[in-house]
Amino acid sequence: MNNSSTGLPENVAATLSYAVFWISGLVFLLVEKRSRFVRFHAMQSVMVFGILALANIVVQFVPFVGQAVGVLVGLVTVAAWIAGMVQAWQGRLWKMPIIGDEAERQADRMVV
Repeated sequence: MNNSSTGLPENVAATLSYAVFWISGLVFLLVEKRSRFVRFHAMQSVMVFGILALANIVVQFVPFVGQAVGVLVGLVTVAAWIAGMVQAWQGRLWKMPIIGDEAERQADRMVV
């Protein structure tokens, strides 16, 4: 693997973009200038975990079923977090369902 503009190997930088959910994704999105691979994983992290965080906030206001749905959103979040980190570490440009294609389009649009 090549080094990203951060000086880290691409797979390490991409994995770290999932480490603190959307926050670390945003950091790598802002600092990565060269690697399409890292930008893709950073964008996917921002989009997936941003949407899941908002969903978790919204469902907490739903009476009765909100907590159960919140637990389900939490489980999906943990599964996406682990899957994203494993795939990035292995050097795969793995697209998460629903969001992956859009994350790729957005990452490709970014000015380098």
